[in-house]
Amino acid sequence: MRSVKAVFAAAGLAAGLAATPVEANDRAAVDGFYQLLNSLSAGNIAARAEAVLAPDWQSIGDYSGTSKSRDQIVGQFGSFATLMPDLKWDVKEVLQSGNRYIVRSQATATPAGPFMGVPVGGKSFNIMAIDIHTVENGKIKQSYHVEDWASALRQLSAK
Repeated sequence: MRSVKAVFAAAGLAAGLAATPVEANDRAAVDGFYQLLNSLSAGNIAARAEAVLAPDWQSIGDYSGTSKSRDQIVGQFGSFATLMPDLKWDVKEVLQSGNRYIVRSQATATPAGPFMGVPVGGKSFNIMAIDIHTVENGKIKQSYHVEDWASALRQLSAK
């Protein structure tokens, strides 16, 4: 028979793992970001980005000290929609710690034209990406991200 202490400890653990309403809204923003990425060709990118990204959102993809703003990324996403109309981000795993979400995903696309200077000839790529999102007030405030673009280039240039 379980002790009262064990029952309360288990209940406390379960309560600690349950998402609070704030965390549920945070996860909705993260899910919305990947929905946006998966429907860039649907248009209205700016309004959909505003729904999930904070006005002062920062996209950080390296250690150069530079970042991209929400407006800059909206422009980049518009270019992606033209260059890779079938771009898909398949979320494989999401880990959460407070208001931070680590997302491991798989990106696939068949570029419609030269990609990063590489002629593609109808070839596709399949790469891994890792993102770390910080969410505040139901919107993504900051995203660190790494995509394996070198692998994409190798796949697209293979004979």
